[in-house]
Amino acid sequence: MKLHQKTFIITGATSGMGRAIALDFAKEGANLVLSGRDESRGKNLSEEIEENGGKAEFLAGDVGDMDYNQQLVELAIKSFGQLDGLVTNAGMLGLGSVTELEPSDWDITFRTNVDSVFYLLKFALPEMLKRPSAAVVVNSSIAAYKSFPNHPAYCASKAALLALAKQVAVDYGPTVRINTMCPGPVDTPFIHASAVAFPDPAQAVANAGKATLLKRLGLPADISKLALFLACDDSSWITGSAFTIDGGILAAG
Repeated sequence: MKLHQKTFIITGATSGMGRAIALDFAKEGANLVLSGRDESRGKNLSEEIEENGGKAEFLAGDVGDMDYNQQLVELAIKSFGQLDGLVTNAGMLGLGSVTELEPSDWDITFRTNVDSVFYLLKFALPEMLKRPSAAVVVNSSIAAYKSFPNHPAYCASKAALLALAKQVAVDYGPTVRINTMCPGPVDTPFIHASAVAFPDPAQAVANAGKATLLKRLGLPADISKLALFLACDDSSWITGSAFTIDGGILAAG
């Protein structure tokens, strides 16, 4: 098992990519603290993991709240006695052009997408530094590199994550490794929510798959496999890097 007896906190764990990551990490022996807003989905996920022999704790809350992030770290230590890594997966869109977007929507997008990662790192790093090695996987987006109509808050916040991760790599290596995933269009509820910024949302989703060189949307399992690689010792000489996983959509131009 690639993550045997290691403890990870996974945010945004109750659906889509986060859920797939949680299930794959559990199969590889990780002890998990799961974060999400939906209490019912979180409990169901924890029960599914435990029914299959894994160990998981769920704590519902808002990742944009600093105290909640501290509680996640405290739960990991209380439940499992250690913290070996993070997968920061929670996110929101904040749709609207710059002139249309309310400042409050800009703020909450950055609070959810960027501040939450800073808060969790702030409380988790002291615990991870106690371990022989630790790994952080930050889920960003190709939106860090590519603009989309009416997505200024989302694109800017995802780009900020790349810079934050590189800075943490510089300041906390060699004990802590940190890398960023930049997914393209993945078949989750999130892409369908994002598509409402386009005149024909259903066609926008279909076009996103066709625009990739591999002619399909990504699957949550595609992303979870990369997350697992970056979290385990198979990537022990990789830190401060960003990995595009987009079916070739950026290469296509």
